[in-house]
Amino acid sequence: MFFADVVETEGLGNRSHLAGGARAAVAVDPPRDIDRVIAAAARRGVRIVAVAETHVHNDYVSGGLELARLTGARYLVPAGAEVAYARVPVADGDVEPVDEDLVLRAVATPGHTPHHTAYVLEESGRPVAAFTGGSLLIGGVGRPDLVEPRLTERLARAQHASAHRLAAGLDDEVAVLPTHGFGSFCSSTRAGGAHSTIGAEKAANPALTQDVDTFVKELLAGLEDVPAYYAHMGPANAGGPAPLDLTPPRRADAAEIARRLAAGEWVVDLRSRTAFADGHVAGSLNFEVDGQLATYLAWLIPWGKPVTLLAAHAEDVARAQRELARVGIDRPAAAAVGGPADWLADGARPVSFPRSTFAGLAAARARREDVTVLDVRRDGERADGWIEGSTHIPVHQLHRRLAEVPPGTVWVHCAGGLRAAVAASLLDAAGRRVVAVDDGYPAAAEAGLPLVAPASRG
Repeated sequence: MFFADVVETEGLGNRSHLAGGARAAVAVDPPRDIDRVIAAAARRGVRIVAVAETHVHNDYVSGGLELARLTGARYLVPAGAEVAYARVPVADGDVEPVDEDLVLRAVATPGHTPHHTAYVLEESGRPVAAFTGGSLLIGGVGRPDLVEPRLTERLARAQHASAHRLAAGLDDEVAVLPTHGFGSFCSSTRAGGAHSTIGAEKAANPALTQDVDTFVKELLAGLEDVPAYYAHMGPANAGGPAPLDLTPPRRADAAEIARRLAAGEWVVDLRSRTAFADGHVAGSLNFEVDGQLATYLAWLIPWGKPVTLLAAHAEDVARAQRELARVGIDRPAAAAVGGPADWLADGARPVSFPRSTFAGLAAARARREDVTVLDVRRDGERADGWIEGSTHIPVHQLHRRLAEVPPGTVWVHCAGGLRAAVAASLLDAAGRRVVAVDDGYPAAAEAGLPLVAPASRG
């Protein structure tokens, strides 16, 4: 009897898979921190005999090359992918033995990338699971615009054809096990779920329910910005990622933290947004370790700029270091634990800014205070409605567009508070007076704030 275990990377919205039988298994699209995959295999008591990549990933650094090296497994990579290392090139229809009565069959599924390949696990000749990578997600498909803008429409059409090829060739009960789509920006939609089958996707996935022209039109219309660090992931994976180094960064004292800030480096406070607002080192930026740290920090930071991590506990530094390494930020310049009193030189004092709610914003407006409302949600979120008179700069663009923020005290909001906290720290570091709205966006209507509905645009 086969098994298929999930190795989830929640912060990036990805899932890797370990599948096999009683003695051997294959790892599909492994994360860079391969110790988690090795531990999963140890729990099952199986040997990893193959490592399979569905494509050269654009959203994270793969651990496939290192996992294959450490385990002696065969490293399966689509033949059409241009890579700089030795691998087993996989073409459509190729079959890879996994365990007794278990084989992996390659299915060419271009669309997410030109060379994308899905893998169907067959038990005694019967398909039981499809590792679809970015070709067929739960309720959607992978983005077709990550390779080359001129190829986007062509790849979108290929994505539709690939989804239909999978659906036509597999029974309804076959499990669909994608890599992306659980919050990943590699997904073309926000759709997703825990589990799915070919039959369920036939009934609900736009790639399988819409004609190709409608599908392509709606897919391309819904594409938004992708994290800036994606530009570095494909080349890293094609070149061959270096082995992961998670040795702790060296500790920085208050004087070094001050020097790094003065040099224009990024000093990142990993504490909660509540703790940060109450008191922090002037010039430091707040990316909560419990938020989507890797996505947003790697998206905003100028690539290659040194980063120093501040945290309440050493465990938080270790968590952050692991998350950042998954997207190619390998070695923090330094780290420090404790609190602002430990990170400030003698005589320096922590700085703070207020937090509030949409009701607080409504009250400030009613008092006719000098209020600027800054909306840092994504374009697609903004399109569903916004606070009348607000300025819109998505959080991932704010560090480049600070000069566009109107004067006055900036009340910054997002959909729930996390991104508003990041934005508030950027504004605070730039010397602006700021109030972080730590509230869910539906509360804006409840507070009586004037809202603009989508139909009112134009």
